[in-house]
Amino acid sequence: MKRLMILTLVLMIVSLLAAAVAEAQEDGPVPTPIPVSDDEVNRVAKQLYCPVCPNTPLDVCETKACQDWRAQIKDQLGQGWTDQQVIDYFVTQYGERVLAEPKRSGFTAFVWLLPVLALGIGTIALVQLGRSWMARRIAPAAAAALAAQPAPEIPPEVLARLEKELRDMA
Repeated sequence: MKRLMILTLVLMIVSLLAAAVAEAQEDGPVPTPIPVSDDEVNRVAKQLYCPVCPNTPLDVCETKACQDWRAQIKDQLGQGWTDQQVIDYFVTQYGERVLAEPKRSGFTAFVWLLPVLALGIGTIALVQLGRSWMARRIAPAAAAALAAQPAPEIPPEVLARLEKELRDMA
């Protein structure tokens, strides 16, 4: 029984030592932050909207939330994150509503296509409207030109043949 207790105690000590060694290996030296300028922070912040103020870019908003977000962007860039990784982080945390420019895929592609469609439909409508206006202006002028011309002379033999055919039909 005494041996069993000693063996259990030794196994517990070995397990704790193994866990301590594994924990110590996970923590490496703390990376030194990369110096980040305000211009670099604003380059990313321009691509995001304020979470509090509607339609306000993050780089110009002065709310506490925006100041915190800009500080977080600075920390992330200082840790070596890319601009896109920072933006993806905020989209993951807060949704696509924080993007200053919607993605050009899926349903949001409609946002990019709508102005093009509106321009195309407007152009077609203007062309059709212009044609109808021109047709109204030209029709009276064409009728007046036709009325001013003398009727063409029909040869007498053609008139005689038409009269004969009309009598035969009746």
